[in-house]
Amino acid sequence: MYIFVINSGSSSLKYQLFAWPQEQPRCRGLIERIGQAEGQLTHTAIGPDGQERTLTRTEPIPDHRAGLQLALALLTDPELGVIQSPEEVAVVGHRAVHGGEQFMAPTLVTTAVKAKIRELFALAPLHNPANLLGMEVAEQLFPQARQVAVFDTAFHSTLPPQAYRFALPERLYTEHGLRAYGFHGTSHKFVCDEARRYLQQPEARVITVHLGNGCSMTATVAGRSVDTSMGFGPMNGLVMGTRAGDTDQAIIFYLVEQLGYSLEEVKTLLNRESGMLGLTGHTDMRDITRQLEAGVERARLAYDLYAYRIKKYLGAFLAALNGAEAVVFTGGVGENDARVRSLACQHLDFLGIQLDEEQNQRRTPGLRNLSAPGARVPVLVIPTNEELEIARQCAALVSG
Repeated sequence: MYIFVINSGSSSLKYQLFAWPQEQPRCRGLIERIGQAEGQLTHTAIGPDGQERTLTRTEPIPDHRAGLQLALALLTDPELGVIQSPEEVAVVGHRAVHGGEQFMAPTLVTTAVKAKIRELFALAPLHNPANLLGMEVAEQLFPQARQVAVFDTAFHSTLPPQAYRFALPERLYTEHGLRAYGFHGTSHKFVCDEARRYLQQPEARVITVHLGNGCSMTATVAGRSVDTSMGFGPMNGLVMGTRAGDTDQAIIFYLVEQLGYSLEEVKTLLNRESGMLGLTGHTDMRDITRQLEAGVERARLAYDLYAYRIKKYLGAFLAALNGAEAVVFTGGVGENDARVRSLACQHLDFLGIQLDEEQNQRRTPGLRNLSAPGARVPVLVIPTNEELEIARQCAALVSG
C-alpha cells in the first residue's frame, strides 16, 4: 500500500510517499517560497535499495495548487517517478491546521468535513485554505484513494482547562468556542515521542520548540500536551515569519481608533506583515542572517527579540512542569540555526540548561544532544517528520 502525505504550510509544501506497512519513504519533496519571485523545489526519489536521486529547480510557483501539481507530476516522471500510476496510491494524508473542537482525531475527508474545515478558515487564515485546497486537488488527481485529514490541533486536545480557557465571559466559550486550541501538534507529537524513546523515559516531561515560518512551543508530560504557546488561532506566542506573536491587545484598538485601520487591515498586519518580515523586511532566517553578518542593526534586534521570546516561554513551561527531562528544537529554524538556539539558551544554567557551543555549531544529521557535560536538562535537536507521523495516523485509521 502506498500512502502519499501532503503538508501544506503558509509558504511551503512538503510531501512524502511511503510504502506501507514498511514505513519506507519512496520520495520526498520540499517546495519553498511559494508566491515569491523565485520558488524553490527539491525532489528526491528513493529506490527500494535506499539509493537517492535528487532534482532541484528554481522557478516561480505562484500558489499551492501549482506547487502540488508540480509535486504530483514528479511521482510518475519517466526518470524520477517511483510509481507507474496515481492509482497505486491507496491513501492520501493531509495536514490540516485547525480542527476546532470538532476534530480531535484523524478523519476521513468527506463533503461535510470539508465544509467544517472551510468554516474554520477564520481561525487559521494562512493555513486552512491551503490545506483544503490540497484535499480538493488530491481528490481530482487520486480519485480512487481515501483522503484523510490529520489535524494539528488534535494533539492539544489533552490541555487542561486552566491552560486552554481565557479569562473571558463564560458564554464566549460555551456558545462560541473561544479557547486556546494550539497548533503544530503533529510536529510536537513526533519529536516528543522521539525524545522519550531517546531518553528511555516514557513518562518524561519534554518541552518542544518548533521553529519554522510559524513557531510554537509545547509543554508535554508522558507524551500528552499540557500547555502550548499558540492559542485560539496560530498568531499567538513566539515571533514568527510574518506573524507578530504575543502583542498587547490595546495596540489593536489604537490602530483602529487612532490610526484609522480597518479590522481587515489589522488582521493583514498581524498575520502577514509582522514578525520577522515586519522587523527586517525578510521572512527567511537565511536572509536575515546575511543582514546580521553585514552589520544591519535591525537584524540584530530581530534575532534578539525572536530568541528572547523563546527563552521566556522556556522559563514559563519549566515552571508549569516543575522541571523537564528534555528541551527539543525542531523545524527548519530550530534544526539549522545555531545562533537562535544559543541565544535562546543563554543564561539558563540556573534552570539546568547549558549548551556545548561546539556541539551546537555542528551540522550533523539526525538526533543531536547539544548539552554541555553535567547539564541537568538535555537540549536536543530532533528533525521533525510530520509526514511520517501523518502516515502513521492515516494507516491506523484505515486499518482500524
